[in-house]
Amino acid sequence: MSRHREGENPRAPWQEGTRDALTAVGLDPGWVHEFVLRALSEELGPNWIDVTTAATVPASDDRRGEIYAREDGVTSGLLLLPVVLAEAAARFGLRVPTADLRVLDGCRVRAGDVLADVIGPARVLMTAERTALNIIRHLSGIATTVALWAETLEGTGATLLDTRATTPGLRPLERYAVRCGGGSNGRSGLYDAAHVTVEHTLAAGSVERALDAVRRRIPDALVQVDVRTPLEAVEAVLAGARFVVCDRMHPDVLTGAVRQIRSATPEQVEIAASGVDDLASAKEYAQTGVDHLYVESITQHATALDVGMVIA
Repeated sequence: MSRHREGENPRAPWQEGTRDALTAVGLDPGWVHEFVLRALSEELGPNWIDVTTAATVPASDDRRGEIYAREDGVTSGLLLLPVVLAEAAARFGLRVPTADLRVLDGCRVRAGDVLADVIGPARVLMTAERTALNIIRHLSGIATTVALWAETLEGTGATLLDTRATTPGLRPLERYAVRCGGGSNGRSGLYDAAHVTVEHTLAAGSVERALDAVRRRIPDALVQVDVRTPLEAVEAVLAGARFVVCDRMHPDVLTGAVRQIRSATPEQVEIAASGVDDLASAKEYAQTGVDHLYVESITQHATALDVGMVIA
């Protein structure tokens, strides 16, 4: 079924507009290409072959397929469908199927809605099916979970932020799924913002020393500071912190901490609450006056959205 061996990299003619669409939503086409190759290699192995399809499906057989939602939710990952189809086709030396996306990523769908139509060589459709569905299900599950949180926070003035609690190797896609669901992204990693934790404070000797050390090393860096009590919050603000993360404070305590932070300086201070992983209490935390809620569970505990594919 495949003429290619591991290490070979035949060029795939991606469907027109795919690269521009990925770039427009903040995804690097080069990174997506490498990710899709890794995902397909898990299925096809070192010899790039689907042994069952190669034995039973003629290379000349063309089919039509539909990807559809089996439950209500919010979509994400559909933009990668043309990439998966193109890269699978390239490895088999077959024509690239076309993918007509019926809905955009970030759309609300109902059970039974058709998300995309695909037409092309049956070998490509059948081989690419699982990889494409795994991506769409996982990312749509995150987007759907995020949408629930975003709805709960609506009207509170608080922004939902993701954290670095992502699946290794999938951070760009999971952060994209958060945006599809109506959430916002926190820092990308350890490199693009400084986050002074309790451990950093202890190592430096105080919050003030930790802040000074970071600013000497990276003068223009965004610096966030973890605090556990209202007293620590005020100390951090007086030391110059302008982004305070209140970690695992009870809402009543957090309300007081917000009030004290605002009173400690006339300058603008962003306040975030972290350790909030229960949707039932999200609104109560948001109404304390914080600017943001950092929530790990929107990426770590999201359940995949049930999406299927039929090939006729």
